[in-house]
Amino acid sequence: MESLYIETSIISYLVARPSNNLISAARQKITYDWWESERERYNFFISELVLAECSRGDEKAVRRRIGIAKEIPALKITKECIELAKLFFTKASLPEKARDDALHVAIATHYQMDFLLTWNCRHLANAHFIRKLQRISFDEFLVVPTICTPQEIINE
Repeated sequence: MESLYIETSIISYLVARPSNNLISAARQKITYDWWESERERYNFFISELVLAECSRGDEKAVRRRIGIAKEIPALKITKECIELAKLFFTKASLPEKARDDALHVAIATHYQMDFLLTWNCRHLANAHFIRKLQRISFDEFLVVPTICTPQEIINE
């Protein structure tokens, strides 16, 4: 079975109240449908970072996110993960607000995940970032997970 690192945005879309925004509503529906039909095909993991991010914000939303997150094994953030995150952050020239995004990729890489599932299309599931990440992984002899959205990983 393939391994899949679930980034925080997936859990957020899964449990969010229905949105009036068309894009958000579509992502919610895709995420829910994927969760219902595809989750048995993978070994899921989150990280301590996902737990921390799920714990921020509105109290009711936090309870819903943590309710899902606590059912998924959480990977520890090691010293190696932190060093790898610094490498990704620096070499990909990410903005400061994307520091945790580099850590998500580093954790998934360190633990040799097959996929990193996210709706963060600004800094993660972004063709420019993925291209930079491919160059970095080639230069550093790393195998990074395939970064994708639920829409891209549906097994028809």
